[in-house]
Amino acid sequence: MTDAVRRDTASRFIKASPSAIYEAFVTREAVVQWLPPRGATMAVRVFEPRVGGRFQMTLTFAAAPGKSTANTDVVVGRFVELVPGQRIVQAFEFDAPDPAFAGTMTMRWELDAAAGGTAVTVVAENVPSGISPADHEVGMNSSLANLASYVE
Repeated sequence: MTDAVRRDTASRFIKASPSAIYEAFVTREAVVQWLPPRGATMAVRVFEPRVGGRFQMTLTFAAAPGKSTANTDVVVGRFVELVPGQRIVQAFEFDAPDPAFAGTMTMRWELDAAAGGTAVTVVAENVPSGISPADHEVGMNSSLANLASYVE
């Protein structure tokens, strides 16, 4: 069985409007604050929040192994779809020597307005086999918790 089409999901209700959450995705300073999972920091080298725009981010981990170096993940990608207040779709590639991290992972963030806030769901597709499902679940939920703290 191959993990080439693996799909991981996570969701969280956030007490903020879809437009406030969307802004947190398209503002460089906001992304640096909320996207890194617990135990990581992030530097953004390139950030062009428009359809077809590129990004390059380096995550540095205090205690976890990295995919690019001993303690970093270098991620390059592009914005595939941006629908204000509704959806953000990004394509990610890891700069990693290990082929288990090769390929393009797509992350789709859906923002669904609800009474008192927004239901935010992230769907990661084509997840590289080198990313363990358990670690990915923890990381996505950590980023969602950070997003909630940032916008609430």
